Amino acid sequence: MRRSHQRRRRFSSDSDADFEEEEEEDADDASSSAAARRRLRVMKCLSCKEDYGDRSAGTCRECYEEAGETEEEHKREIEELKSKVNFLRLLCSTSNSAAKANTPCFSDVVLVACGSPDSPDMLCNSPSIPAHRAVLASRSPVFRAMLENEMEERLSGTIKMKDVSYDALRAFVNYLYTAEACLDENMACDLLILAEKYQVKHLKTYCEKYLMSRLNWENSLPYYAFAHQHCAKTLLDSALSLVLDHMDKVTKRDEYAELVDKDPRVVVDIYEAYLSKQINTAATKDSTPKAPS
Repeated sequence: MRRSHQRRRRFSSDSDADFEEEEEEDADDASSSAAARRRLRVMKCLSCKEDYGDRSAGTCRECYEEAGETEEEHKREIEELKSKVNFLRLLCSTSNSAAKANTPCFSDVVLVACGSPDSPDMLCNSPSIPAHRAVLASRSPVFRAMLENEMEERLSGTIKMKDVSYDALRAFVNYLYTAEACLDENMACDLLILAEKYQVKHLKTYCEKYLMSRLNWENSLPYYAFAHQHCAKTLLDSALSLVLDHMDKVTKRDEYAELVDKDPRVVVDIYEAYLSKQINTAATKDSTPKAPS
């Protein structure tokens, strides 16, 4: 009888221990599940308000990457604005008249468009455009040399601009004051020519960017010839890349035949670049390790 009671007590103790172990295991499982739920809990992005399961607080991955791209765009815009401010800064800050609008009553020099030798404007009978010596000298080293030395332009107060239309000259002078221009492809080309001639680097870059935004394989050849003639390096490289990528189609166009007759040296440069590209492509293929058969 006593043995039976001891066995029952021992069995009861063992059952209690097993039950306690099961409770501990259940508690551990519940704790692990709660931790997993916390790790996988749904969060709401502060930017797009969409739900996401990432543990990173604040924004989802897509919004984070987009914010990074936006930040880079803002940095580029800031750099462009700084460049514009530097361009518009005057060398002589004591000139009060230069800060005023370029109207006849405040100007101390005028520019006159004489046009090309074949144009009726060659006699310089187009309207004069008022400007300020301080502004011109600050924007262009060529104007600075004219106006600082004993040259005709300084003595007469008139700068005759050859090979330029009145509209292009007016846009050119306006850019010297505002660092802005209303462009189409023809005006961009005219202003780039003026910018190169008078060494206005900021305007040249401005025009190059515009022309590059209009660049495609169909106009790549004339753009390349234009950039080659006026030392527009950025536009030159972009146009050449398109020419080489579409060589078969480009060489069949009328512009190609005209360029062969007009400026064969440019065509030679294109073919040299094309052969160099072909050689580099072949060398890259030869150096690529072959997969085992």
